[in-house]
Amino acid sequence: MFDVTVIEDPAAAAVSLDPTRARLLAELTVGPASAAMLAPRVGLPRQKVNYHLKALEKHGLVELAGERRKGNVTERLMRATAASYVISPGALGAVQPDPDRARDQLSARWLLALAARLVRDVGALVTGAAKARKRLATFALDGEVRFASAADRAAFVAELTQGVEALVRKYHDGGAEGGRDHRVVIALHPKVKEPAHDGADQLPTAVSEVTE
Repeated sequence: MFDVTVIEDPAAAAVSLDPTRARLLAELTVGPASAAMLAPRVGLPRQKVNYHLKALEKHGLVELAGERRKGNVTERLMRATAASYVISPGALGAVQPDPDRARDQLSARWLLALAARLVRDVGALVTGAAKARKRLATFALDGEVRFASAADRAAFVAELTQGVEALVRKYHDGGAEGGRDHRVVIALHPKVKEPAHDGADQLPTAVSEVTE
């Protein structure tokens, strides 16, 4: 089982967004189970669960983990193919976000378009690397910083920009034979406040107002 799998096919995305099938996927990330075992957990008849499992299996979201004999019946034990799933913006086709349409470093929506492209591109690379049975060379850096003022934040952005531009100038070799192009994405945004753990499902809210 992979930790994260990117769903690129629109039909598979639609299947995964169905509430019942999403619940079944969540159950199958815990461990293999049959339709009969899942039925009481999700409150549906076994036949209905089996119908949903077949749809999930058709699109590669679940797979056969084994079989077990129960009386005169052989049950198929299914498992999720990943612990979690991300839907690629590529599944939206022509309406997927395009950061080249309106480049604005101070726009939250442009940042969102960049993030969408990152998910799409890395998802495609992961899929290709898995098919070729090769490792994918990537790097990510995640951190937090608390600014005392908007002026400090602006100064940080200016220094960060200068530093990254200097590194790009130092290491970029447009004429390198056999070299491979890489994309560098740097993002800065207010931290999202985690919802209170009071038993109710809440949507996260931004710590501070974001202007575009």
